[in-house]
Amino acid sequence: MKKIHLPGILAMAAIVVASNILVQFLFGQWLTWGAFTYPLAFLVTDVMNRVYGVSAARRVVFVGFIVGVICSLIGTQIMLQGDGYTYPAVTLRIALGSGLGFLTAQLLDVGIFDRLRQGAWWRAPLASTLVGSSVDTVIFFTLAFSGAFTFLEPGNDVSWAGEMLPLLGAGPVVPLWVSLGVADWMVKLSLALLALVPFRIIVGYLVPRTT
Repeated sequence: MKKIHLPGILAMAAIVVASNILVQFLFGQWLTWGAFTYPLAFLVTDVMNRVYGVSAARRVVFVGFIVGVICSLIGTQIMLQGDGYTYPAVTLRIALGSGLGFLTAQLLDVGIFDRLRQGAWWRAPLASTLVGSSVDTVIFFTLAFSGAFTFLEPGNDVSWAGEMLPLLGAGPVVPLWVSLGVADWMVKLSLALLALVPFRIIVGYLVPRTT
């Protein structure tokens, strides 16, 4: 493995672990803190893809995935105290949902970016991130919080996520986790646009160093 890829791998692993923990804490009524950290994974992947190529991007995804999952599984064994009860730093369902969503979405991101890399500089990172973020949101929130997957971790009470409420407080009545997923998805789309700025800056800084 080339040492030049180590920063990308470390950044990816740190993002996955941090997001797995932060997604358990609400920011306001409809968002989790993880919504603000996880989209950075697509920025890392797209920078690696543009600067070092598709193979390097896939390598960072796979290694970051493995390291992130290992750390997340360790997190399932770390117990935290709060509000009079004990709970794991990372639940098993969150670790599984995050892992499967991450790997599927990131590989889609890499493939789409590679197909569009010859177009305008912004098209590949924007399109790949939008598609990857959408797929990741569906996979993660369904596996982590849907009542249909309670069998994955019977001891983890996520009944709170199944509370029936109007979508984002104004739409049709849906489980709370659906509103959380939609709000998360909207933040990801917004950050996908904002991430074009650091993408352009970082790529502009790194490309001369690799030629």
